[in-house]
Amino acid sequence: MLITTDDCAKRRLTEPLEILTAVSILRSRGVKRDDMILEMSKIFYVDLDEFNRVFLKT
Repeated sequence: MLITTDDCAKRRLTEPLEILTAVSILRSRGVKRDDMILEMSKIFYVDLDEFNRVFLKT
């Protein structure tokens, strides 16, 4: 069964805590930093500036 993600149904990740939570989950699954934004953008609209700010703090 093919599951497609409709772009209009994506949730927005714009808050630092939400982005940090997603980063933590991906890190625990062994996803590298360079691949994180790709994986997150498959499911969410991600504020790239905020992602970079959060990632630099961690």
